[in-house]
Amino acid sequence: MAALLLLPLLLLLPLLLLKLHLWPQLRWLAADLAFAVRALRCKRALRARALAAAAADPEGPEGGCSLAWRLAQLARQRPAHTFLIHGARRFSYAEAERESNRVARAFLRARGWDWGPGGGAGGAGEGERASHGARDAAAGSGAAPAVWEGDGAAGAGETAAPLAPGATVALLLPACPEFLWLWFGLAKAGLRTAFVPTALRRGPLLHCLRSCGARALVLAPEFLESLEPDLPALRAMGLRLWAAGPETHPAGISDLLAEASAEVGGPVPGALSAPQSIMDTCLYIFTSGTTGLPKAARISHLKILQCQGFYQLCGAHQEDVIYLTLPLYHMSGSLLGIVGCLGIGATVVLKSKFSAGQFWEDCQQHRVTVFQYIGELCRYLVNQPPTKAERGHKVRLAVGSGLRPDTWERFVRRFGPLQVLETYGLTEGNVATFNYTGRPGAVGRASWLYKHVFPFSLIRYDVTTGEPIRDTRGHCVTTSPGEPGLLVAPVNQQSPFLGYAGGPELARGKLLKDVFRPGDVFFNTGDLLVCDDEGFLRFHDRTGDTFRWKGENVATTEVAEALEALDFLQEVNVYGVTVPGHEGRAGMAALVLRPPHSLDLQQLYAHVSENLPPYARPRFLRLQESLATTETFKQQKVRMAKEGFDPSVLSDSLYILDQAGGGYVPLTPARYHALLAGDLRI
Repeated sequence: MAALLLLPLLLLLPLLLLKLHLWPQLRWLAADLAFAVRALRCKRALRARALAAAAADPEGPEGGCSLAWRLAQLARQRPAHTFLIHGARRFSYAEAERESNRVARAFLRARGWDWGPGGGAGGAGEGERASHGARDAAAGSGAAPAVWEGDGAAGAGETAAPLAPGATVALLLPACPEFLWLWFGLAKAGLRTAFVPTALRRGPLLHCLRSCGARALVLAPEFLESLEPDLPALRAMGLRLWAAGPETHPAGISDLLAEASAEVGGPVPGALSAPQSIMDTCLYIFTSGTTGLPKAARISHLKILQCQGFYQLCGAHQEDVIYLTLPLYHMSGSLLGIVGCLGIGATVVLKSKFSAGQFWEDCQQHRVTVFQYIGELCRYLVNQPPTKAERGHKVRLAVGSGLRPDTWERFVRRFGPLQVLETYGLTEGNVATFNYTGRPGAVGRASWLYKHVFPFSLIRYDVTTGEPIRDTRGHCVTTSPGEPGLLVAPVNQQSPFLGYAGGPELARGKLLKDVFRPGDVFFNTGDLLVCDDEGFLRFHDRTGDTFRWKGENVATTEVAEALEALDFLQEVNVYGVTVPGHEGRAGMAALVLRPPHSLDLQQLYAHVSENLPPYARPRFLRLQESLATTETFKQQKVRMAKEGFDPSVLSDSLYILDQAGGGYVPLTPARYHALLAGDLRI
């Protein structure tokens, strides 16, 4: 009888164990399901828009490329709604459409087009589509753009040769309305745009222009003085040069905005910008260049269309006011910020330069509800002294990437209540993740529902060889919960990888083959992530940033998070440095103190000894006034590593870990030479 009573319990035991095993994942099922439904609805809506554009009158404005027809749609549906606020200037969607139409007509004149009565266009060459394909081939092979017949720079008093269909025009401008009108106008005129980082000059600038095959350059007048030494080289490349403003220009540089202002703002035929394939390149965005010269990532019409869904996926709506203070030459600012705003028909407040002191006042003045961050931007805000404006704002959502857990919690505690939605993605990548649950420190979810909509995998990676670990069959191995793994995503028609302008060697290592089965192809993000037992994804490190020391892998983010827990440290940058006579790289931490604190070396040593394994404890410390970052607020690890730890070269205060004494001591020239001679053990 007792056995009969126990039998149901024994039958239910496996189900109970299964439930307990899956419970950490199942508790988030509702959130996973809600986001999956939102993502599928977003995909369906974007597909419907694309089909409507394909069926539209090719002579009408809504029959062109995805950027052109979406702006034309909004100008028809919400003409008076404010699209852009920049300082004291405001532009409705109808005004944005007219401004970009004028620019498009100016560029079409530069292509040699004639306009008939009423502003209609004539003179289209029958070989236009073929020319687009030829341009793709030239940019893909790294061929010099000067080979195109009739393309030459206009000297003083000369008439410039027409721009060929599909030619690339580079923009070197700060974040301003004119940047947008030029970008939109180029798209409508059937020309490609290249966003050039504004800090580039001399060799890096020329490299970028050559790599994308630029035939013309539009630059901000305020950059002319710093660009003067580059002008002879730019002219020698055969570039047509314009300035975006009325200031005095050197010979051979005309004012494009003046030319555009003379044009009418009526619709531009969509057929001029309609792509032959949605996979065609329409834009080049340069990688940040933290490791070497920037590469021109190809952006397709498909990616522009997909980015229209970004803010819809984040839960924003058309009545939101979005604060954007990121560079427009960066994907986060242009594709996610601007194109994402067009996707929902909202308002964007555009700042030319980020100001931590002005941020909350701007948010109050413009009734901002959403803002977009990147890198260390939020850290700059929490490090500001308190103000009245920070408590009276209407911001409900902060969207971005690169927010560290310690800053996340401080940010929400001080400026909340608001939701932080951390995302992950790459300019050239084919995978993105969204932390739609608000779990601090996570960059997304790895639920089976999410991976059904946006497939990806984490695979085991050997830091020493720099290659994925494969099994006896030659296939990659997925990671277990809590184990760092390389993030990869399948490459297919829906999620392509277009690579970079230039030779195929630029994309070497970005594609992995035979990952799980013979013949499959996956995109290699170069990032290590960890998936925990609950299915949350956390960024672990860049494959190039993780280093080996004492036979162990050291993740820079892990060490930085441990150090940032100290109340006297405001910012931390961890990287590996080469030490003569030692294998691998030793950990070094650049530190910025939190005012009015001073550096407590004794507490710091006790803290790292308690919270980090011996191999992960920084061997060197470098005290700085501020950390070096890129213009997109990413920490400069490569440059810092190259600068090393020589006290005779660096003016900053340096410290070294004294293993025998149990603490950090000043790195004097005597100790430095003792280390090189092998007399000092680290």
